[in-house]
Amino acid sequence: MTRFRTVLLVCALLFTASGCELAAPGQTESEEEVTILGTWTGPQETEFKKLLDKLDIPYEYEGTAAQREVLLSQVQAGEPPDIVIMPGLGELAEYAHQERLEKLDDEVYKKSEYGPPWQPSGKGAEDVFWVPLRADLKSIVWHRKGTEPPKSPAPPTSWCMGMGEDGPSGWPGSDWIEDLVLQGSGPKVYEQWVRGELKWTDKPVMDAWNAWGDLLTQGKKGLAARALIADHRGADDDSNGLLFSQKGCSLEHQGSFAPFFYTEDSARDVDFNERAKDVDFTDSADLLPRGPYGVKAHEVTGDFAALFSSSPQAKELLSKLASKEHQQTWADDAGVFSANNKVRSRRGGLESEVVKRLTSEDTPRCLDASDVMPPAVRDVFHEAILLTLTRYSEGRGKGSVKDILADVQRVQENQPKNQFARTDVCSTPQQPPL
Repeated sequence: MTRFRTVLLVCALLFTASGCELAAPGQTESEEEVTILGTWTGPQETEFKKLLDKLDIPYEYEGTAAQREVLLSQVQAGEPPDIVIMPGLGELAEYAHQERLEKLDDEVYKKSEYGPPWQPSGKGAEDVFWVPLRADLKSIVWHRKGTEPPKSPAPPTSWCMGMGEDGPSGWPGSDWIEDLVLQGSGPKVYEQWVRGELKWTDKPVMDAWNAWGDLLTQGKKGLAARALIADHRGADDDSNGLLFSQKGCSLEHQGSFAPFFYTEDSARDVDFNERAKDVDFTDSADLLPRGPYGVKAHEVTGDFAALFSSSPQAKELLSKLASKEHQQTWADDAGVFSANNKVRSRRGGLESEVVKRLTSEDTPRCLDASDVMPPAVRDVFHEAILLTLTRYSEGRGKGSVKDILADVQRVQENQPKNQFARTDVCSTPQQPPL
């Protein structure tokens, strides 16, 4: 009988008395893999794994667009991942409220390196349960290099738009609504909306929704119909993104991650400026329908990591991922952006323009609204986007917005108050919109 089988037999005999834990042959407990669940797939997964490989901690990474469903099933089965990485702060807040997340101490999360809105602040935000590993800028519009965008609201025919996604859809449309509320009504109203203190049928949200509707030319050949069937990353047979694959359009309202889709071979080792060599961007405020508004703030989004496990290996891995050293490495090697204020842009060009907006002290930064909302509200928000597009594609969009938003409001009213954001959504107070 081998030594390993002998140990198994002893464990079987002693299990009812004291239990027994085993590592696989040749593997010590300290070498157990840290399990990580994220949303990054394709080129973004490749780049993330390159970073993980440098940390000298065994890991198993799973990337999926159906992260919410996968995580929920794992939690219900009592086998959650050690680390989860997701943009949905509202979802993480639910798990924190259920006491499923580990609090992050100063060894993992150095508060001095993360300012607002990345660092929880305000009443009820004393405990920290997540840390941003990656940041992206929104409230921008991409266009082909060498073409100048208009200086005032762009005509509807200019816009590229697609809702398609491997997982839950509708979020590219919610980005439009969020930006219109933010630029049209300012950060204070935006934050009230995110916190559930503003009704979906109130004027700021209604105005934003109807402004977006101005772009959605009706009928089976209009923008609404095209957006319903188009993938936001571009056509399947074209790796150059929606801006280059959707005929007739010249502007795309998309975040700073868009260049991952604008490169013919986005899996190759190139920096952000190389990926963005054929494009340029401008602030969205003056191009949005019913504008120009003037830039009141920038919407930002992040991928936040949280611990479901008290494993020392998981804690060490997350500490390394969030550290200035490895955040800088990831930014340098993969051309991604960090919320860590110690990370510096080592290149000029568009990369420095994104970093300038992500770190500006002059212009507020506001977290993506649907990311912070309770998951039930976020989901019905996305469904309302798709329903609006469907109504417009059927030629009956105008006049339908109020009923659609009333349905979202009913879902919001059914949410427990403690499910809404308990942190500041925007980085600094702002004067009311002019």
